[in-house]
Amino acid sequence: MAVFLGNIAQYVDGVDAFGLDTDASRLTRLFFQPVLVVWALWSAGAWRDRRFLCKSEARRTN
Repeated sequence: MAVFLGNIAQYVDGVDAFGLDTDASRLTRLFFQPVLVVWALWSAGAWRDRRFLCKSEARRTN
């Protein structure tokens, strides 16, 4: 999340970094970054594990 906020600041301030030297390229990165995060969570099985953890936590509190 902090990296995403940093990328927003980079876009707003117009800072060049990592080969992103135009506002269009910085804005494109902002749209694709959440997609990459979702892909990483899906490929790691984080959503599958989260459902399992939520069910086991619900059983413990009842």
